[in-house]
Amino acid sequence: MTTQVMLGVSCFTIAFILASFLEYWVHRLMHRPLKLGERHRDHHRRNEGQGVLWEFRDYVKGTILIMLPMFFVSLAAGIGWTLGGIVYAAFSSYAHQLQHDNPTKCFWMKMPVHYVHHKYNMWHHNFGLGVDWWDHVFGTYKTVDWLGEEELTQAKPSLLQLRWW
Repeated sequence: MTTQVMLGVSCFTIAFILASFLEYWVHRLMHRPLKLGERHRDHHRRNEGQGVLWEFRDYVKGTILIMLPMFFVSLAAGIGWTLGGIVYAAFSSYAHQLQHDNPTKCFWMKMPVHYVHHKYNMWHHNFGLGVDWWDHVFGTYKTVDWLGEEELTQAKPSLLQLRWW
């Protein structure tokens, strides 16, 4: 593997992990009494996602400035870094909507933290959207018995049956 390919893969990986870290902290900040949280409080009142494509648009729009500077390092670094951010934004957008529409399908987490965050009105716990790593790291992961009658009796649509727009 060439040095440029390894650099691109490394930048992709770091950007993916950093994007999950930023998502966690921005979500936590949205729970503070700041202007940033007004739209988020409405999201909690409605308890629904915008649809995968609209979530993706917001995530990319919020991070585009962080993606571009790596192109000054090298083309490989810029491509890897940007793809890592975009891939995480797509994954997180999907995971967020899935947890609103069909939380039992979040097989990569023991408990769908964003679903639980909404269901139990957790303003101080379970901030992850796509992953629960940072909730574990920062002590905000709170386990609850979330599989109730509602979740067990609802229809079992596929992983792709959710609101896309």
